[in-house]
Amino acid sequence: MENKNRKSRVLKIVLIIILALIIISVGLTIGIGNYFVNYALLRSGDGGDREVKNTDAIAVAEIDNEAEKIIEENRQKEQELAKDWAENSNSKKVEVKAEDGIILRGTEYFSREETDKWVIVLHGYRSTPNSVTSIGMHFSEKGYNVLIPSMRACAESDGQYIGMGWLDKDDLKCWIKLIIDQNENAEIVLHGSSMGAATVLMVSGDKLPNNVKAIIADSGYTSVWDIFASEAKARFNLPTFPVLNMFECVANIRAKYDIKEASALEQVKKATIPILFIHGDADDFVPEYMCEELYDATKSMKDKLIIHDAGHTDSKYKEPETYYTKVFEFLENVYSM
Repeated sequence: MENKNRKSRVLKIVLIIILALIIISVGLTIGIGNYFVNYALLRSGDGGDREVKNTDAIAVAEIDNEAEKIIEENRQKEQELAKDWAENSNSKKVEVKAEDGIILRGTEYFSREETDKWVIVLHGYRSTPNSVTSIGMHFSEKGYNVLIPSMRACAESDGQYIGMGWLDKDDLKCWIKLIIDQNENAEIVLHGSSMGAATVLMVSGDKLPNNVKAIIADSGYTSVWDIFASEAKARFNLPTFPVLNMFECVANIRAKYDIKEASALEQVKKATIPILFIHGDADDFVPEYMCEELYDATKSMKDKLIIHDAGHTDSKYKEPETYYTKVFEFLENVYSM
């Protein structure tokens, strides 16, 4: 009887310890998961204020002073030209309703000559359409109509949580439908930078209308999990496990998507649309190896441009002539297929 009571006491203690560990784990998951969802995904979060604490986590060459000077000079020149282009173009504000009911807003810029050619230009993480207006300007100069949306939870569009490309890929389909409803013969190019690049790559594996002819992805990441794992190490010097797992649990509930499922890498494996990948070899946000992995995984027509000494999405400023020559030569090849 005494042995039985002793076993019963031991079992109770074990159960109490297990229950305590479960309660602690749940509490930590709620606390840590909510912190990182608020930081990285919430519209009002601080995820855009990037401070790298673990420089060893980012193995890229530093950009020399001359390259930095070229980038800044070209950035300023391009932004001034783009501002003038946007202000003087025949443009129209447009909006669509996303699948989850939020209102997305953007601007269409029309070519001087009537054309069926369109480009949708997507900006990056916590950014605005102004950051990619110069890209739209270059397409306009080549005779394209241009649509530049504000992505969900950014700028003029509604939404509480940033989609990191995964929610945005379905939003992008709404924008594609808007154009086709206006012009059933539209030939549409999708151009994305950073999170916008992840968006166009993530949509590449879905069924798209034949109107979508090509994708251009500038500085795209392989998956939401991968980029947050990279940033957790770079910004906070934290391990992937268990931090990202806690983040994943809470993000599933609050933001309504799984950061592990949100994979551009898996999507490009199913793509049938031609894809041009662009990346800077000095990118300290989205490592260049992600571009290589995406390129290698793509089975459709593809090409790649790596710009030396260009940081994150700075290839178009480091070597603008090389950048746009490559883009439009690629598209010429697509149209001649």
